[in-house]
Amino acid sequence: MAHFVKIENNIVTQTIVIDNNDCNGGNFPESETFGQSFIENVLKKSGVWLQTSYNANFRNFYAGYGFLYLEDKDIFIPQCQYQSWVIAKNENNKWNWIAPKPTPDNENQWEWDENIIDWVIIN
Repeated sequence: MAHFVKIENNIVTQTIVIDNNDCNGGNFPESETFGQSFIENVLKKSGVWLQTSYNANFRNFYAGYGFLYLEDKDIFIPQCQYQSWVIAKNENNKWNWIAPKPTPDNENQWEWDENIIDWVIIN
């Protein structure tokens, strides 16, 4: 099965699954244009449709509803609730949101406080 998402204003608004036979075997990236044609001509769905990987083998993450599509990096990433965080590659070589300061490394539990742009101990 091949998974495709509809992109509107760089946000995932819909997800569909089509048979691998309907997208030339389902192997990305060759499958994407075949799948897009099937979605447009057979399913009669308009818009921008991109293939996403259920196992996150390409485009960084499996794209769920509300995820962002970053065209310049050709990746999907969840939205971030903090304005101060930036997108960078993490220790697993995946693009993700990174805080401007690393989480303190001790036995305490921490949460991000956007008002002071720093980590605070969870009570």
